[in-house]
Amino acid sequence: MRPSVSVVIPALDEERHVAAAIRSVRPEAEVIVVDGGSTDATREIAVREGARVLESPKGRGRQLDAGARAASGEWLLFLHADTTLESGWLDALGALSPDVVGGAFRLAVASPRPGFRVVERGVRLRLRLFALPYGDQALFARREVYARIGGIPHIPLMEDVAFVARLRRAGRLAFPAVRAFTSPRRWDRYGIVGTTLRNWSLLAGYAAGQSPERLARRYGRGSP
Repeated sequence: MRPSVSVVIPALDEERHVAAAIRSVRPEAEVIVVDGGSTDATREIAVREGARVLESPKGRGRQLDAGARAASGEWLLFLHADTTLESGWLDALGALSPDVVGGAFRLAVASPRPGFRVVERGVRLRLRLFALPYGDQALFARREVYARIGGIPHIPLMEDVAFVARLRRAGRLAFPAVRAFTSPRRWDRYGIVGTTLRNWSLLAGYAAGQSPERLARRYGRGSP
C-alpha cells in the first residue's frame, strides 16, 4: 500500500520555480508551501497549483519545521522550491523497510553540462562514505520519528546537516535511486569548482564548531 506523504516546500520569491516543484509531487501527496515573506507571486502560484500555503518568518529551517508540524502524512518530504522529483518517488518510499527512519533521493542537476555529472558522482560517493545527504536531495523522514528527534533546527545555515545527524542517531537511512532534479543556479553564480570548494569550506567550519550564524554570514544566505 502506498504511504501517505506530506511534501513541505520552503519558498521566498520563487515564482519562477515553485509551480514545477509542486506539480512533480501532486496529486500524490499533500503539498504545503511555507512562504517566508515573498514579494512576488509565489503564494498565488502555489495556491493555483493546489498547495496549502502557510506563512512563516524567513529562514529555511524555521519554514521547514512550520510545514512539518502542520502536516498530516505518515512521511514528511522536504523539497526545495527549485527542485522536482521524477516519477516513482512515492513507490520508492512505500518500498522502504520498517526500520528506515528517513533518507534522501539521488541528486541530479538539471543541466546538460558534463561538469555536473562529476558533481552528481561526488554526491553519490559522499552518501556511500558518510551517509550525508544535503537538502537539495529532497530529505524525507517518518513523521513520528521527526517529532521524536525534535525536528529541523531553527538555525540560519546547515539545518539540513544538523537534521540528518539527528536522523542518523534515530535509525537507518535509505537513499532510493529516484532522482531529485535541482536547478543549477547556485553553481552558476560561483562556478562548479568554486561552489564545491565553498560548500566544503562551510561544512568544515560547521564541523569545527563555527556557529551557523557566522557561517550564514559567510554564505550570504538570502533565501530558502
